[in-house]
Amino acid sequence: MMKELTAVLGMAMVIASVAGAEEAKKPRRLLFVVETRGFHHDSTEAAIPVVMTLGRTSKLFTTTVTNDASIITGDLLRDYDAVMFYTTGELPMDPIQKNALMAFIKLGKGFIGIHSATDTFYKWAEYGDMLGGYFDGHPWSQEVTINVEDPYFPGMNRLGKSFVLKEEVYQYRNWSRDKVHVLLSMDVNSVDVSRGKRADKDYAMAWCKQWGKGRVLFNGLGHYPEAWNDPRFQKMILDGICWAMGDLPDRVPTEEPKQNK
Repeated sequence: MMKELTAVLGMAMVIASVAGAEEAKKPRRLLFVVETRGFHHDSTEAAIPVVMTLGRTSKLFTTTVTNDASIITGDLLRDYDAVMFYTTGELPMDPIQKNALMAFIKLGKGFIGIHSATDTFYKWAEYGDMLGGYFDGHPWSQEVTINVEDPYFPGMNRLGKSFVLKEEVYQYRNWSRDKVHVLLSMDVNSVDVSRGKRADKDYAMAWCKQWGKGRVLFNGLGHYPEAWNDPRFQKMILDGICWAMGDLPDRVPTEEPKQNK
């Protein structure tokens, strides 16, 4: 009897071990919201397949894309590890749904805002506080030099000290450097800075922050469809999603780029 019990327990442990390994390999899930109630960016159509492909080829996450924010509920969010917004305007979410999204992040999940995510939910102040600021115009649409302020952050570690990219550069209101950790900023010497509004001439282009126990990342790049095919930007997106999901640390080793474009 004892031998049989030992064999049964041994088999149970093997099954549990296999089940645990399968669970560990289970990919994370990303909800990618692309609804626009304001200006619609043509690059949205470029962003969708890129994000889906990054998750699929890396085998790190699966992506669900929706252009209807009204589906967001507490029950739905239980199935996801992070939410990403490439959105504009006042999205169709009632107070209960908004509270569910905030609770999702504060309890330890991830939120990634892309480009015009700051041009979203102006009437919902908590959203702006969570994300770090609101869109306040785009004085520059041109090739700009972008300074890498934290080369150790995931996705920023192969960019060198700076790089050049054609971008529609946003400026922000209700934004302060002491409330976020800046990752990228515009080199003001690469533009006519007098066109901007900020007296401090501080134009961040990407940042991260904590919101409760959750991780929030904003990347202001991505206005032009071409950006989504740029390997540098794709690495920012992939690593940024993984960081927001808690799968990458705040600091990673740097790797000098083979060539700055």
